[in-house]
Amino acid sequence: MSRRGHTEDAEAREALLGAGDPEGPDSDEGEVTLYKSPAVPSDDGQEGAPRRRTYEEAVEEAGFGVFHMLLLLVCGWANASDAVEILCVSFLLPTARCDLQLSSSDMGLLTASIFLGMMFGGYLWGYLADLRGRQRVLIVSLSVNGLFGALASLAPWFWLFLLLRFISGVGVGGSIPVIFSYFSEFLPRLRRGAMISALATFWMAGNILAAGLAWWVIPASWAHVALGPLTMQSWRVFVVLCSVPSLSSALIFSLMMPESPKFLMEAGREEEALHVFRVMFAVNHLRSSKAFPMFGLVTSSPPSQSRRSSHGSRWGRLCKTGLAPIKQLFSGSLRPRSVVLLVVFYTISFGYYGLWMWFPELFKRTEDGGSPCANMSRLPQLQNQSCYPVNTAVYMEGFVVAASNLPGNIFTILLMDSIGGKTLLSCSLLVSSASVFFIYLVQTKAGSLVLSCVFSGVSVIGWNALDVVGTELYPTQLRSSALGFFTGVGRVAAIMGNVVFGSLVDSNCAVPILLVSALLLAGGVVAFLLPQTKHTELS
Repeated sequence: MSRRGHTEDAEAREALLGAGDPEGPDSDEGEVTLYKSPAVPSDDGQEGAPRRRTYEEAVEEAGFGVFHMLLLLVCGWANASDAVEILCVSFLLPTARCDLQLSSSDMGLLTASIFLGMMFGGYLWGYLADLRGRQRVLIVSLSVNGLFGALASLAPWFWLFLLLRFISGVGVGGSIPVIFSYFSEFLPRLRRGAMISALATFWMAGNILAAGLAWWVIPASWAHVALGPLTMQSWRVFVVLCSVPSLSSALIFSLMMPESPKFLMEAGREEEALHVFRVMFAVNHLRSSKAFPMFGLVTSSPPSQSRRSSHGSRWGRLCKTGLAPIKQLFSGSLRPRSVVLLVVFYTISFGYYGLWMWFPELFKRTEDGGSPCANMSRLPQLQNQSCYPVNTAVYMEGFVVAASNLPGNIFTILLMDSIGGKTLLSCSLLVSSASVFFIYLVQTKAGSLVLSCVFSGVSVIGWNALDVVGTELYPTQLRSSALGFFTGVGRVAAIMGNVVFGSLVDSNCAVPILLVSALLLAGGVVAFLLPQTKHTELS
């Protein structure tokens, strides 16, 4: 890492400590030994002094192996469950619109509802994860996601379905940013880029799972269940099945997974942090007789929690405390990177979710040939068309587009650590912009499908790079709060994208598609201003 990179990270930590406590840290709070190991020779050979390791050194001592592969599977399943819960709405639109009597504007509100919930949940859960711990927040947020997602399948009215999807989105908003903070804090820095990219590929797995379930369940005649006065149409059965990954993931985290050792170190819970490192070491060295090395832990002390102001109301203090991380994000040396990430999250979220959530509906409009925007003369016929029997081609095409993420995911896993997240992010956004522009120009169904696959495969590279860059740009005390805030900004963009598509897809289809292309282009240019984070140490 360059001298400039070390200076920026040092300034970031200094800004964090200063912003967290107006009086500044005490002069005697530089480094704190969190764990006193038995008296053993120190690194300089002096008897009786405990060996001390920083977080990065402790992670290296714990090794890399089986534990991290199991961690990848568990965190990956949680990431996939979020993808299933978000994307299932787009697959049920072609049939649910008849049963719930939805207009295009209603469908725009429905796709936006989960993002509205994610906007509220993202920052709240991220802040709680930095305050109370990653694992606990993941259990609660995943449970909220799965429970209310399943309950939505029973809603007989559109407004109730909308409300339950919103609450489910609150849960999704917590698990998405926290899962990447949690996962990154178990990884040695030289493996972090590739491993976070591997975690991000599970979004593709969730995407394929949602598309495959939709293709299997929604057109099926057997997927109709009578529950008293309510008939469970196939799309309702599909909604129930989509909640299973989140609920099972919450159960796995509650029974098997430890708290993040980085969080435990920063919280002063030294015994628990060392226990996690011992578990990591033991699992990674199952076939070795090597003993866990004796060492203590050393870290920069977190901002003091004891000197909170006693003035003002309880709610006033709570709001001030809760909003403090946002102030820190946009102060000192953190401000430039935060402004750039704000723009990037907005543009990629508006473009990706604004277009992706409408792919099944747009594919439906290309069944007789031509581009989605060229079929506006057939709109009255399409709107009056019955939803049954279900057209399986729509779900087959959705599955193909979901599977097209695979090359992009393989590409990022292989090249993230050598190229760096910043370069991949910028180039992905620029190519995505071009592919969306050509979706507007193409005049055949086959051409629309091919360009949609290109957009899907390239845009996933940008998302994977953003996951890596976002976890490495901020210190531990801000990491989940920062990701929660920026994903919240992304949800605002996703809401706006879906509302714009819902409002204009019938009257002026070209506007939202060209707007997506322009925003992705702007995001790609701005992303070049981010600092390089390749192989950086977590602060």
